[in-house]
Amino acid sequence: MDAVKNLDAETVFATLSPAEAVAALRTALATDFDPADDIPRTITDVTAGNMIFMPAEIGRWVGVKLAGVSVGNPDRGLPRIMAQYLMYDSATLELTTVIDGAALTTLRTPAVSVAAVEPALSRFTEPVKVLVFGAGPQGTGHVDTIAEVLDVDLADVTFVVRSPNQVSEDVRERGRVLEAQTAEVDAAVRAADIIVTATSASEPLFSADLVKQGAVVMACGSHDPNSRELPAALFTSAMVVVEDLSTVLREAGDVILAIADGALDADSLVTMKQFTTGAVAPNDDQTVIFKGSGMSWEDLAVAAELVEKKSRS
Repeated sequence: MDAVKNLDAETVFATLSPAEAVAALRTALATDFDPADDIPRTITDVTAGNMIFMPAEIGRWVGVKLAGVSVGNPDRGLPRIMAQYLMYDSATLELTTVIDGAALTTLRTPAVSVAAVEPALSRFTEPVKVLVFGAGPQGTGHVDTIAEVLDVDLADVTFVVRSPNQVSEDVRERGRVLEAQTAEVDAAVRAADIIVTATSASEPLFSADLVKQGAVVMACGSHDPNSRELPAALFTSAMVVVEDLSTVLREAGDVILAIADGALDADSLVTMKQFTTGAVAPNDDQTVIFKGSGMSWEDLAVAAELVEKKSRS
């Protein structure tokens, strides 16, 4: 039995680029694998918050993410999410690798958003304006991933936050910072080609009539059926892409509440697999929304590419 390898956060980011993570997801979707067959995750409440168990199997790998979400950790100066990812050989179930789960999640989540909307990104032939609600690791991760995958430059990047004075320098190096709920933010929404929402908000972050036709919107901040970052009216004439139908109708408040409000027909939802493989395509002037809540297979697809690339180096 070979020794179990450990890949820390530094190794994760040094080994696999955001664009390679996007490609790994796209490759998984191009196979016979269907996210609808993914193993459902389990979320259990504990005193500090909750524990999440996320198993998956694709090809020669079985993987499990064990994540703890502690609501009090930010006040302690600690990350809100603590996680480890365990990789097993699918034939023997021998543990081969332990990966820093928080780093893997930071890499995976924006890669999922970008992979999901990638066919729509080809509509941009001029430098684009990107607007991000939230300035945490997922906010900056989305900017970095978009920048690597787009064929055009980023003309402008804007982050919207509740407390600008608390924003770190690495965020400011990527773009300007605006305080939420100001006229400046409304103007930024009107101008944005790409909008990312990566917050813990439970109510819509902006008005639907501010979003220009043909924008690409990625919402990844919540998997709570009672919370939403996007206004229901935004869904009325948009193409809505989701990871998996049963998952989104169980977990994604943005979609669940838009359907309840009569702004969205569940039968019109397009799966990520359908969209990325070209089975369904939007008009170039149609707004595209991706709502992601995170699925177990996504971690495994990225982790498998990470482990295999590391083994070749």
